[in-house]
Parts: sequence; C-alpha cells; structure tokens
Amino acid sequence: MADLSHFDHNAAGNPNNNIFGLPFTEDDASLVLVPVPWEVTVSYKAGTARAPERMFKSGLQIDIFDEEMRDVWKRGFYMREPDKKILLKSDYLRKEAELYINYISQGENISNNKFMCKTLKEVNEGSNFLNKWVYDQTSELLEKGKLVGVVGGDHSTPLGFLKALAEVYPSFGILHIDAHCDLRESYEGFLFYHASIMFNILREVPHVEKLVQMGIRDFSDTEWQYIDNNRNRISVFTNRSIRERQFGGDSWQKITDDIVASLPEKIYISLDIDGLDPKLCPFTGTPVPGGFETEEIYYLFKKINQSGKKIIGFDLCETGISNNEWDENVGARVLFKLCHFLVASN
Repeated sequence: MADLSHFDHNAAGNPNNNIFGLPFTEDDASLVLVPVPWEVTVSYKAGTARAPERMFKSGLQIDIFDEEMRDVWKRGFYMREPDKKILLKSDYLRKEAELYINYISQGENISNNKFMCKTLKEVNEGSNFLNKWVYDQTSELLEKGKLVGVVGGDHSTPLGFLKALAEVYPSFGILHIDAHCDLRESYEGFLFYHASIMFNILREVPHVEKLVQMGIRDFSDTEWQYIDNNRNRISVFTNRSIRERQFGGDSWQKITDDIVASLPEKIYISLDIDGLDPKLCPFTGTPVPGGFETEEIYYLFKKINQSGKKIIGFDLCETGISNNEWDENVGARVLFKLCHFLVASN
C-alpha cells in the first residue's frame, strides 16, 4: 500500500502524481484505469480520442473529499498513460474512414473502387486490433486482482474489456446509459462502429445475461425491432418513458428502484457521456437534447450499491474536448464518481 502519511489531500492537485492528483502507483492502486485513445469511426464530431489525457489534467482540479464515500480513494486509483501508438493508429485510420464515408455518402458503390475496398478492410482490421489490445490490457489487470475501468475514446472501445470480464464472471448484466441504443449490426460497412457496441457485445459475449438501457432518445426502427425480438435479454428505459413517469408523479427514487430491480447481481456500467444533458457535454460526438443530470446518475449508482448488487467494472466514453475544457471537466468529475462507486462496491 502507498504511504499516505505525507500526502495532503486538501492541497492543490500535484501534476507529478497520478489521476486526481493521487500519489498511487499501479501496484498500489486497487483500481486501474485504461485509457483508450480511439475514434476511428466517429460519425459526427471528433476529439474523444484525446479526452483521456485532457480529463487527467482536469481531474487535478477536483477535491478528493467525498461526503458519502470519504476514504474510498485511499484504496487507490491509478490511470495508465495513453498509448501514443494507439492514438497514432486511430488518427491514421480516422482519416481513412473519413475518405470512405465521404465516398459512399455520394451514393457510390465501393465494389467499383479497389482503393475504397482496401480502406474499409484496413479500418475493420484496425478495429479488430484495438479490440485485442484492450482485451490484453484489461485481462492482465484482472489476473492481478485489480478493478478496472476503461476511459474512451469512442464507444466501440470496451468490447475487449467485456470479453476479459467474461473470463472472470460467468454471468453479469450491463447498465447502459446513453442517448443511443448502439444496437446497429454494422454501419456503412464498419463492423466495430461506435453505434454497434451493444450489438457486438450481445453477439460476442454470451455471459451478458441482461442489457438494461436508460436515457435512450435517438434510435432507428431496426434497433427497436431488435429490442422487441430480444425482450428476454434487453430492457429499455427510454428518456421519454422516464420523463412521462415523472410528469405523472413518479419519483426518481421509484424509477431507480425499478431500474435496479431489472439488473442482475453483478453489473457492468457503460456510460456514454451523451447520456447526460448536452449542456454538460456539448462537444460529445453526437449530442441529443434531453438526458440526465449528474446527480440523477450518482443517485442511481448509490442505489445499486445499497441494493447489495456488485459493480464489476465500467467504461466512460465519448467525452468531447473543448476550448474552455468544460466537457473534460464534467468527464473528469463523472469518472471520479465512477471510480468511487466501483471501489466501494468491492
């Protein structure tokens, strides 16, 4: 364990320390964060590949005192450095993907263009590589007994982590907070598109017994049909259904009780920052009006922990970067809470 006898947790965050200014090494920490600087297939606004390093900087401004979980941080949070090779690969393939998207958006058939066929193949192979890299990184940490969180990057990034968790937990559920269902089988030929992450998880990780989605407010009819065909495995609390219940007099406590009751005993949290109200994350990749306040989400996490159910890991994805660092600030604070709830649950 780290020697905290000389650490002043009331002082300004020390940039020579690790995430949130905490003085832990990877060996000391009970929770290790794996940044994944990847945004190859983002379809609207880019920038999230650089969010982990920007959130690290913003996190130094956070007071680490938490009124409900006062000493949880003493068990140690640590964030690895973003892998520059992964970032460079993302930047290269992102440009390739943009060329491809621009080409097909004009109604062109890629089978008539060998270069575009090669580009699509490279992007899909790159995504396969990324999935394997995330699996290797997280599997190694789980074998060491570490708690793990993935920090994206776009929402395609946690697939490898879910596969690693499936080797530890024979059955678990996912609490998916998002503006989007992310249940597209593929999109524009991209097999590991950020809007396909939940489809890919359900297809490739049979250990996920239940997917509970909340805040959803932008989706396709094919995604809704997929949900209808898989009601035994998917429950959805859409943004509209939640708000209509509140308009009718239901409390947030009652709604969160229903959400928690729909989850199995072991829970993975997948949080796309666009699940929040976009005033909190205006530079996220695909902002949608509606969404949650941070305190609503924190209250839900608190209810999960109070229920006795166990959080086994999380990802935080799609945080944008902005000139005034507002998105990174909000992202860092959400990450801070996720770290506390995960560690407190174990």
